[in-house]
Amino acid sequence: MPDMPPSPAAEAIPPEYEIHIEPRTGWLRVDWRELWEYRDLLLVLVRRDFLAKYKQTVLGPLWFILQPLLNTLVFTIVFNKVAGIETGGIPPLLFYLCALLPWGYFAQNVTTGAATFTNNAHLFGKVYFPRLIVPVSAVLSNLFALGLQFAVFFVFAGWYALRGEAVYFGPAILLSLPLLAITAALSLGLSLLISSSTAKYRDLSHLTPILIQLWMFATPVIYPLSKLIGGDGRWAWIAWTNPMASVVEGFRFSLLGRGLWHGPMLCVSALASAIILVLGVMAFGRAERTVTDSA
Repeated sequence: MPDMPPSPAAEAIPPEYEIHIEPRTGWLRVDWRELWEYRDLLLVLVRRDFLAKYKQTVLGPLWFILQPLLNTLVFTIVFNKVAGIETGGIPPLLFYLCALLPWGYFAQNVTTGAATFTNNAHLFGKVYFPRLIVPVSAVLSNLFALGLQFAVFFVFAGWYALRGEAVYFGPAILLSLPLLAITAALSLGLSLLISSSTAKYRDLSHLTPILIQLWMFATPVIYPLSKLIGGDGRWAWIAWTNPMASVVEGFRFSLLGRGLWHGPMLCVSALASAIILVLGVMAFGRAERTVTDSA
């Protein structure tokens, strides 16, 4: 069989040319250009996360609406009617439903992103793509569910307004956008930290939902922020060390015109969220280099 002549592409490569494939080094090294090149995959994963969550269910995406409504109903009966926790003059349904908007988004991001390595080990071991795309896609896909819940909230707010309740609709609603950015950054950073740990210690995947549940009780979801920072102030440290405390209360201020807009506490929350996000990216970058071996 005669020898085949080399292809033009092969002739164009100099003989001393070498390709080195190796993991990225350094604590914080994110290839933003590579992430942009895989933007089509990001959109596919966002769609997958949104559609697969309630696939083969009777109600489908309606669960995005029913879940916060059921939680709101339980909170109204247990904490407002039975326990007698005051809502600061806000209708209990709107009080709890408003707080569950940022909290539900935060909890869903952390719970989903924390299982990045364990749930996608089969995919990571077969094909290469930037692993950071997976938790980012979860944060983005959960925005669609949050949008549906926002619509439900405004429907109930409009219903209370027609009944003569003092419901606020004003430009302060735009303040919810930076609060949402803080929530997204904090939840993404925490999910990256937890997923980096669960890649090696699988027990943490069972502990995460418990920690999220306990965290909710330390956050003014079922009570106003004034309960923590009012009185003698002995519980104020919980609000200052909890980045979600001022965010949840800030949502009540922006959407309902009531509650506290605590500027210094929000600045602390934004700073803490940025630090946690950077630490999460660093930990995730170190873990992804060995995740195939530990999966």
